[in-house]
Amino acid sequence: MTGPAAGSPDGAVDLAAAVEGWAPEPLVGTDAVSAWSVAAFSGLLDLDPVAAEGDPLPPLWHWFAFLDTPPTSALGDDGHPGEGRFLPPIPDRRRMVAGGRLTWHAPWRVGEPVTRRQELGPVRVKQGRSGQMAFVTTRAEFHRGDTLLCVEEQDIVYRSQPAGTGRGITASDPAPRPEHEWGFTVPTGPELLFRMSALTYNTHRIHYDLPYVTEVEGYPGLVVHGPLFALLGLEIARRHRPTAFVRGFEYRLTAPAFAGADVWVGGTPDGDRIVVAAGSDGAPESVRGSIELAS
Repeated sequence: MTGPAAGSPDGAVDLAAAVEGWAPEPLVGTDAVSAWSVAAFSGLLDLDPVAAEGDPLPPLWHWFAFLDTPPTSALGDDGHPGEGRFLPPIPDRRRMVAGGRLTWHAPWRVGEPVTRRQELGPVRVKQGRSGQMAFVTTRAEFHRGDTLLCVEEQDIVYRSQPAGTGRGITASDPAPRPEHEWGFTVPTGPELLFRMSALTYNTHRIHYDLPYVTEVEGYPGLVVHGPLFALLGLEIARRHRPTAFVRGFEYRLTAPAFAGADVWVGGTPDGDRIVVAAGSDGAPESVRGSIELAS
C-alpha cells in the first residue's frame, strides 16, 4: 500500500491524484476450470455436478480459474493482497465489485487450458454521497489457441476509508420481492460464505470476520459475495434455457446483502433476453442484469 496521497483541506484523500500516472502492464496466463471446481460450486448450490470433464462450462464459472495466490505475508489488513497488478495505489483502500459485461463467442469446456490476456481499462474518479470513489475497469480476453472464447470487462469501485469509519449504511424500508416468471431461493448462512471464499481463494475479511466487518469497514454484518449474485443470476438461464448458448451478460451490483438472509433470484424472458435480479427479502435488490441468448 502506498503512502497518503494529496488530500483536500478536510483531510480526505484525493483519489484522482492517487491514481494519476498509474498504468500497469497487461497480464497473460493460462489456466483451466477443473471438474472438481465445477462439482464444488454445484455442491454449494445443493446440486449434483452440473458438468463433467469436457462438457461445456456454465457461463461465468470461469471465475473459479485464474485465481490469485499471494503468500500470506503479502495480504493487507482487509485480507486482500496489499499489492497487485490491477490494484490502484490508494491509501486505506476498500474494494467492492460494481458490475461487468461479458460476451461469449464459443463454448468453454471443463478442463481445457485457456489463455487469458488481462489489461487495465478506463479509470474514473467520481464523487459519491460518502466521498470520492475510483471506478477501475479491467478487460480480459480468453482464447483456446486461436479461438476467442470470451471477452470480459469488470468494474471495481475503490474508496479510501480509514479503519473504524462507517459507511453510513442504514436500515431500509421493507421492500416486496418483485414478480418474476422464474425463480429460486438460496439461504446465506456462514457455511455458504465460507465455501464461496474457499472456492475462489478469497481472503477478504468482510465475508468471515464479524468484528472486522462491523468495527473496521462499518457494515452491519458479514457481506454476501457480490460475484455470487452474478453467478446466481445466470443460473436462471442454465436452469430454464439449458440448451441455449449464452452470448452476453451485463450486470450491475447495486446493494450489499448480509449473511443470514434468504436470497431470492428471479428472471423473466423477453425474446432472446432474460432480465434477472437477486436480493434478500426486505432489502433493495443486490444485482440486476440482462442475459442475451443466441438466436
